[in-house]
Amino acid sequence: MSLPIRNVAIIAHVDHGKTTLVDALLKQSGIFREGEDVPDCVMDSNDLERERGITILSKNTAVHYQDTLINIVDTPGHADFGGEVERVLGMVDGCILIVDANEGPMPQTRFVLKKALEKGLRPIVVVNKIDRGQADPHLAVDKVLDLFIDLGADDDQCDFPYLFASGLGGFAKENLDDEDKDMQPLFEAILGHVPPPIGDPNKPLQLQVTTLDYSDYLGRIVIGRIHNGTIKAGQQAILLQDSDQVVKGKITKLMGFEGLARVELEEATAGMIVAVAGFADANIGETIACPDEPQALPLIKVDEPTLQMTFLVNDSPFAGQEGQFVTSRQLRDRLMRELETNVALRVEPTDSPDKFAVSGRGELHLGILIETMRREGYEFQVSQPQVIYREVNGQPYEPFELLVLDVPEDAVGGCMERIGERKGEMQDMRMTAGRSQLEFVIPARGLIGFRGDFVRITRGDGIMNHSFLEYRPLSGDVETRRNGVLISFEEGVATFYALKNAEDRGVFFIEPGTKVYKGMIIGENNRPQDLELNVCKTKQLTNHRAASGDELVQLQSPIDMSLERALEYIGADELVEVTPESIRLRKMSAKKLARR
Repeated sequence: MSLPIRNVAIIAHVDHGKTTLVDALLKQSGIFREGEDVPDCVMDSNDLERERGITILSKNTAVHYQDTLINIVDTPGHADFGGEVERVLGMVDGCILIVDANEGPMPQTRFVLKKALEKGLRPIVVVNKIDRGQADPHLAVDKVLDLFIDLGADDDQCDFPYLFASGLGGFAKENLDDEDKDMQPLFEAILGHVPPPIGDPNKPLQLQVTTLDYSDYLGRIVIGRIHNGTIKAGQQAILLQDSDQVVKGKITKLMGFEGLARVELEEATAGMIVAVAGFADANIGETIACPDEPQALPLIKVDEPTLQMTFLVNDSPFAGQEGQFVTSRQLRDRLMRELETNVALRVEPTDSPDKFAVSGRGELHLGILIETMRREGYEFQVSQPQVIYREVNGQPYEPFELLVLDVPEDAVGGCMERIGERKGEMQDMRMTAGRSQLEFVIPARGLIGFRGDFVRITRGDGIMNHSFLEYRPLSGDVETRRNGVLISFEEGVATFYALKNAEDRGVFFIEPGTKVYKGMIIGENNRPQDLELNVCKTKQLTNHRAASGDELVQLQSPIDMSLERALEYIGADELVEVTPESIRLRKMSAKKLARR
């Protein structure tokens, strides 16, 4: 007799504490041995996730509570990785919705909850971070109920169980007055409110692929839930593909989950979540079935990409100096490999063999791919992000986003003015304790380049969140104001003397000692036009002037151009040059006449 099973996903807005809560569940389930060194956010296993403090890839873990095996899937909170959330919810029978006791439901809470309700799941609501100052747990529960009603939840879903918790404190409780002890109330809620998986182990095998992984030894690994039947290591099976093709294969390895590790299994039955090797051509949503009575499960639909960029081979004067992989073949192979696991991504060839059109769910989705590639040693260039239009009934439609800003009161006017210029429409405004929460519906192209303005208007004290809403008819021209840029006039090394002399022209992105080339963007002009400068000019030293005379002169701090900031900043005739060591901005053509 196999163990009773519960399959549950953890969903929430970005930074509301999903991964920290999973940490607490893992630690209290006895997965780690005594004295074992356990890092915080153990589920965020890749470097980028740790640095940014966000979950990018959904991950599986499993814990034992009493005699029940609980499969827990940690999902990303950011809408750009919504492709991960949509698939994962098909694997589980229940979900835990985590809401910050201070912030309440946020845009991505709405996004992930909508997906869960569409699947017919009844969430357990956990009001997290109740030990923080300014937390109002009961108000958060009321806001969640409003959100459920707003999203059209049925009566049973609206009667949701809720708990108060602190992932960092490692406790959950049913009433605020209860003692802070441990996570047992949450384990009990999972057993009590998440139904056991439905599935008949005696029926023919049906396993749906929901996540893809890759191993150098085993090749493609598919992770999914067994809906019906039993699967054994070494057995023959067939893959029913999206294109109605049938591929024969063999289960070369069968693995289950135990804590953070994968453990080899001889056999698994209906309701279990397993990893299977042996099908190199498997894709998301396809079914691994029994060869005698093959029956396909309904395909999983993933939202289409909304943003496109061109990836090009680096052809700047500094090309090939810092990267390990620089050719068009290497760039193409890497992008094709990304398609194996990143389902919300699209890669299309263009009329040039050195250029590839890459489409994704948003700037963060594409930005993470670019950052991952540069860390692997790739050197390439990317163009300005462009939104993807659709034709509906012969009319052009464009993607719209739901934007929520949390800003100090003195910044409200500036934000509303700037968003009005970008064709945004205000939906709601709430004020609490010196801060305002503004809600807008805005075309996706109106958000490109807005973050820089937003940081300036709020002096870095604002919080901005947005998620894809829907496609709507094209709105008019979007006004995105930006001054001209300062461009390097020649190749060389920037000097303190030249930068100091040109300081009144604008703000710089470089500092003395930076290598520059003709056509490289080195700063932002104070005026609307582009301006070429010679920043490599040196001061002529004579015996009448002491070389130490400049020592007390200060140069204003340059703007640090991170990858995300650079992608939002560039214009239609500009590129971002990405190498393992540098992020540079440049004009597409170094010839002044060609630019004009």
